[in-house]
Amino acid sequence: MRQKQIDLPADRRIKRWYNVIADIPNGVAPPLDPATGQPIGPDKMGAIFPMGLLEQEMSGERWIDIPEPVLDIWQIWRPSPLIRATFLEDALKTKSKIYYKYEGVSPSGSHKTNSAVAQAYFNQREGVKRLATETGAGQWGCALSFAAQKFGLECKVYMVRVSYDQKPYRKVMMNTYGAEIVPSPSPDTPTGRAILAKDPDTHGSLGIAISEALEDAVSRDDTKYALGSVLNHVCLHQTVIGLEAKEQLAMVGDYPDVVIGCCGGGSNFAGLASPFLPDKLAGRKIRLLGVEPTSCPTLTKGSFAYDFGDVSQRTPLLYMYTLGHDFMPPGIHAGGLRYHGMAPVISALMRENLMEATALHQLECFEAGTLFARTEGIIPAPESCHAVRAAIIEATREPDKPQTILFNLSGHGLLDLASYEKFFAGELQNYALPDEAIAEATRNLPKL
Repeated sequence: MRQKQIDLPADRRIKRWYNVIADIPNGVAPPLDPATGQPIGPDKMGAIFPMGLLEQEMSGERWIDIPEPVLDIWQIWRPSPLIRATFLEDALKTKSKIYYKYEGVSPSGSHKTNSAVAQAYFNQREGVKRLATETGAGQWGCALSFAAQKFGLECKVYMVRVSYDQKPYRKVMMNTYGAEIVPSPSPDTPTGRAILAKDPDTHGSLGIAISEALEDAVSRDDTKYALGSVLNHVCLHQTVIGLEAKEQLAMVGDYPDVVIGCCGGGSNFAGLASPFLPDKLAGRKIRLLGVEPTSCPTLTKGSFAYDFGDVSQRTPLLYMYTLGHDFMPPGIHAGGLRYHGMAPVISALMRENLMEATALHQLECFEAGTLFARTEGIIPAPESCHAVRAAIIEATREPDKPQTILFNLSGHGLLDLASYEKFFAGELQNYALPDEAIAEATRNLPKL
């Protein structure tokens, strides 16, 4: 019998985060103050983030200790299982070994809870009473709602309107954890009111929702802002995924030839892939593959430039692959992948040719997710379906070639069944973002 699930014993549990910035050749460009064009300091960033997180954001240390209160809550679901997809392998008739790290076992159902708990802890430690945030598909909003409740914090979530309408039960989950949720753009902020006045029927975007959450945070003394992806400290928190996976694979004497994760803002992919970077730099043959939707091809077609993280230009300038802060994504069902920018650490890996990226169509990803559900039994989130599809492509390109494939199943799709319903009814369509739309969206990149 082939081993399915690889469990990590208590004495090998991860107690430190890995900071990939320490090992990226030529480093990661610093965020800039848009007013001066100079690197921004913690004094200005302190208006929206607690100092504990800012220290991590700007740290060059390779290893950072995980606080005990975070580890205590993580025990609810960590270590997460590493599972060999033997039934999928059989269905594909491949000699490849396929492993997936299953992050859907967290209370909120996705990898987002790893960073949410850490962020809530550092905010509560510094006396913050309330958190404001945005969410795309709702996974981050659910995760932060759970984490805020664990540390006695209030939480307000600005949820991208198209997902607010598509995924009603994520709103219920957030409410269950005690959070307040509004569709974005909302009438609660200046940015939201201005956009609604211009286009009352807008789908919204993560860029708009970020602007609203930032405006909320700076308007109250008791509130800080929390971000679910992109920033260095968020990618740092997620490295527990890859660190656990390395330990689990070592227990069965295996090592991946390719590591795969879907890419929206980048924290999911960074969390799994970046702990393998030191091995790659040391000469080990391993491919790191990020997967994004053709409707939001940030890595494969975006510009590498300094850009704002939000529509209203309130964030520092981040050096990243971007489709432009004015980008309005189509309403695809992988809502967590509808962001215009990629994490600076992921962008730096692309710059140094230390990773690859590919863009996939919506329908082929839902087909892959359906096959995965029918073989392995887990219904993947639409975002995770992109990683499933990429793993299938790798396993079937040369089916007689033995190789080891590792991907991150970043969340379950049990609150995304309406998306599957539309897929089975033939109501979903593929959409590739036209080059002219990319040119228009990047027309207003900051001039430095």
